[in-house]
Amino acid sequence: MLNRRHIRVKVMQTIYAFKGSESDDFSKDQKFLLFSIDNMYQLYLLLIALLIEVQKRAENDLQKKKNKHLATQEDKNPNRKFVDNKLLNFLKNNINLENKFEAYNVTNWSLDSEYVDLIFKEIMASQLYKEYMQTNATTFKADKDFIAAVFKDIVAPNDKLYDYLEDKNLTWLDDLPTVNTTILKLLRKVKESSDEHHFTPRLYKDADDKQFAIDLFRKTLLKSSVIKKAIGDKTKNWESDRIATVDYVLLQMAVCELNNFPSIPTKVTINEYLEISKEYSTPKSSIFINGILDKLVKEHEAAGTLNKIGRGLM
Repeated sequence: MLNRRHIRVKVMQTIYAFKGSESDDFSKDQKFLLFSIDNMYQLYLLLIALLIEVQKRAENDLQKKKNKHLATQEDKNPNRKFVDNKLLNFLKNNINLENKFEAYNVTNWSLDSEYVDLIFKEIMASQLYKEYMQTNATTFKADKDFIAAVFKDIVAPNDKLYDYLEDKNLTWLDDLPTVNTTILKLLRKVKESSDEHHFTPRLYKDADDKQFAIDLFRKTLLKSSVIKKAIGDKTKNWESDRIATVDYVLLQMAVCELNNFPSIPTKVTINEYLEISKEYSTPKSSIFINGILDKLVKEHEAAGTLNKIGRGLM
């Protein structure tokens, strides 16, 4: 679920907030970094749980109508297509998911049920829902395609839900695009024969990715004096207060990665930090960062000190 660019963003945010020096104990900051990354999985579970709660809300709505004193024939024999949606039932009956909800204490929607109502009402009012309820198809594929469309068009872009998530955890706003993309991919790829682990993906692709986060954070701080000197030599015409703080952090991380991660291609490193700067810093940051990194790489190439291994690493 987590990609390397998002790992770099998390490291950037943690280093940006770091107030110590390379000689300080930053174990607490490392712990915060890993906690911040782990919180991303809670956001993922929260949005999956929202889909389940919307189905429960729909079931309760049908039951209330059925129990009305003057219930109509339609109230007594409602169209249960949405409530019986095969994909939603797949989620609701998934023991593995239930265990994850418990482990991550995902109980928000029982306390903040107004957001469940909000999404439920938007779904009910949508043309997407009307068309779905009118079709006769009752296949797993039709049901999952509908839920995928609901998530893409109604849940993911909902402004009020966005504001709610921002209030709960500010770092979730950076995680949301990655989480939404992950959920949409899982919804589109799930099959009726999929096992119960389909909707409980691993946070890190593998152990190397988690170690990459730790190493990038620690090495950038531990080698900060050497890194800052390398940057300073290439920015002599720039006063320190003219360099945006985010740009300086990204440069430190990029220089650290170029010098200390031999298996990561030079072009990958440069492109990743340029893309992050476009999203998190000033409009001209990517040009500035690219210029500095280009000078450093050429200097290393001339001296034969660019320590890279494998094919296609330049």
